[in-house]
Amino acid sequence: MANRDDAFDVVVIGAGPVGIIAAARAARGGLTAAVVEERLAGGECEYYACVPSKALLWPMELAAEVARMPGLQLRGPIDTAAVLARRDETVSHRDDGHNVNVIEKFPAEFVRGHGRLAGPLRVEVTLPEGGTRALRARHAVVVATGSSPAIPGIPGLAEARPWTNREATSVERVPERLVVLGAGPVACEMAQALHALGARETTVLVRGDRLLTAAEPFAGELVARSFRETGIDVRFGLPVTRVERRGAGGPVTVHTADGGRIEADEILVGTGRRLAVDDIGLDTVGLHPDGRIEVDASMRATAVGDGWLYAVGDVNGRNLLTHMGKYQARVCGDVIAARATGAPEDAPGLRDTADDRGAPQVVFTEPQVSMVGRTEARARADGFAVRTAEYDIGAVEGATVRGVGFTGRAKLVVDEDRRVLLGATFVAPDMADMLHSATIAVNAELTLDQLWHAVPPFPTVSEVWLHLLEQCGL
Repeated sequence: MANRDDAFDVVVIGAGPVGIIAAARAARGGLTAAVVEERLAGGECEYYACVPSKALLWPMELAAEVARMPGLQLRGPIDTAAVLARRDETVSHRDDGHNVNVIEKFPAEFVRGHGRLAGPLRVEVTLPEGGTRALRARHAVVVATGSSPAIPGIPGLAEARPWTNREATSVERVPERLVVLGAGPVACEMAQALHALGARETTVLVRGDRLLTAAEPFAGELVARSFRETGIDVRFGLPVTRVERRGAGGPVTVHTADGGRIEADEILVGTGRRLAVDDIGLDTVGLHPDGRIEVDASMRATAVGDGWLYAVGDVNGRNLLTHMGKYQARVCGDVIAARATGAPEDAPGLRDTADDRGAPQVVFTEPQVSMVGRTEARARADGFAVRTAEYDIGAVEGATVRGVGFTGRAKLVVDEDRRVLLGATFVAPDMADMLHSATIAVNAELTLDQLWHAVPPFPTVSEVWLHLLEQCGL
């Protein structure tokens, strides 16, 4: 039987940014909480994904910005050692003490170990020093275990010890020859970052016919053009049939479907992610042991009786983006607190609407790809009466002052019946901060007529909004 000290109002399994926020919001609502984590508190995003990758990418973006501006020039190549040292600072040298302190100040108890469900409202923690600790939740258990890199079943690939985002973002010595498998954000971002830091021979192999297939087609085309202009070899329609590595740290040979062979020092896999639900006890509560946890708009698991189990972030399969998981966690923690205390739970902020309507995403390549909501293809497939507007970002006066060769493209997807935005895409240098205005417009379902009165300042790149709206008939 659990001791009194092992009973909490809420137990959260997973101390990535999503789990931490869920616990914080529950604690803010007056509940006691425990947060269980086997690895580093702060999760994949802080130490091996979002944060370190951007620390590696930002110097590349600055170098490109400088190169566009007459009168400025780089004084030599990028200092790779300095960039890696700064990367280490951004991830706190992989010391999670600061995040443990944050959790304890909520207040909540941090429990180091592998957490798994052990029946309704029960979590069993396997402790690193041996033994187990049984936790009991009075009101809710939240699963926030995230996802892990997926390794495709290519013969010899797993045995070749490929890099994933973890090895790429924690790199200490940049390989001179690099093969990258994939067409998504991880593959595109890390191919460019490592190429800029010293991977002179970088080859990107894509099974399909374009990069960034979840975006508008022109986004992948502009990124592929940038790859080629900077010396990255991108090859489409070329599946890998076999991979070999000679010796423990020897070179890698990649065999392709056309009979070709590519020699490299390392191979990086960026072909997707799998939900991190291995051995977390889903079967003890009647769920499939390796499937996603289906949830409703309050993040409560729909297939578990009595409404005590919640899932936020990647494990519910709604959206594998950190910021959307954090959004879900805010909803979840607040809902749990409301239900536990008997407070009203029907406020608009207590339900997830953004995942379906307008989830924003930025791919931090050069050029950046910023997008929110539906693409044109998705909108048409969903049955909307669609109208689109596109404009060359480089033709905006605010772009001309940003240097020579500042180019890109913007696109709006409009619901013609309601005259509201369904989606927006901006592809050009430094577009990430352009996205929030579009995110507000999509999620608030502002009409085109309302947007016409949101006047962008001159001379800025944001004036592209005026040209896009004019194409919509305003």
